[in-house]
Amino acid sequence: MRKKDAARGKEGSSPHCAAGVISGALTELAAMGQAGGAPTNGNGSHGGLGMGHTVSHRRGVVAVAAMVVALLVWPVTSEAQLGDLTGTITGTTGTITGTTSTITGTLLGTTTVLGGTGTLVAGTSDALSASSLTGSVGSLVAGEVLRAVTIGYPDQIDSEASLAALALNVAGTNIGADFVMSRALAVVDGASGVSNIDGLTINGIPIPVTGDPNQTIGIAGGVLIINEQQVGSDGTMVVNALHAVVSGIADVVVASAQAGLSGGSAQALQASY
Repeated sequence: MRKKDAARGKEGSSPHCAAGVISGALTELAAMGQAGGAPTNGNGSHGGLGMGHTVSHRRGVVAVAAMVVALLVWPVTSEAQLGDLTGTITGTTGTITGTTSTITGTLLGTTTVLGGTGTLVAGTSDALSASSLTGSVGSLVAGEVLRAVTIGYPDQIDSEASLAALALNVAGTNIGADFVMSRALAVVDGASGVSNIDGLTINGIPIPVTGDPNQTIGIAGGVLIINEQQVGSDGTMVVNALHAVVSGIADVVVASAQAGLSGGSAQALQASY
């Protein structure tokens, strides 16, 4: 896989893969620049489900800029080397912006998704995206500059999710991070994934991130999984940058990206509680 990734790096990122996302990110940068350091949302308690429209200028710009850079350097195999991911191109999809959805009836009662793209069918040449400057689920979790995107071609799927200023409080454990991102890439000969996490802390204590898949840290009543990577029976890759589980209380996934035969999708936040 490293040899293939090196070859992809030499070929450079596919312009049509990143164009839509880069355009959206630059639009956000311009809007934030015009805001000129507008004050942040003063609701420190993050009470209630919300996706607001104010954000710290400096931190928001840094987060969106980091996403643009990541997409520009994302290794992509040239289409000449790939076959058809599904054999046919199926359906068309649109673009979703700033989605928030709630599903009831889970074991923990409610599951809420912030910044979710929905699923892009494998083999579809299209893109789905979702974004918001702020998002929160009650007092459980909050973040800024939520963004998710999945881009499909007949022969590959790229998915990415990210957010900044993570604040997660579950069962007395406070988990924070300056920036969290996950990426998943699927082509006909396999799938790969990676997570980027900056400034991770638990109860104010810095936590070193090894970069290894499925790094596990014990927390009160549960576990925090860093760079969680799961491969389905059909080879579909799911990457969760952070996954906090406290049995019977909450299950929170931060920055989740999926790519493979099961389709492409991305979510900035998912919380079951």
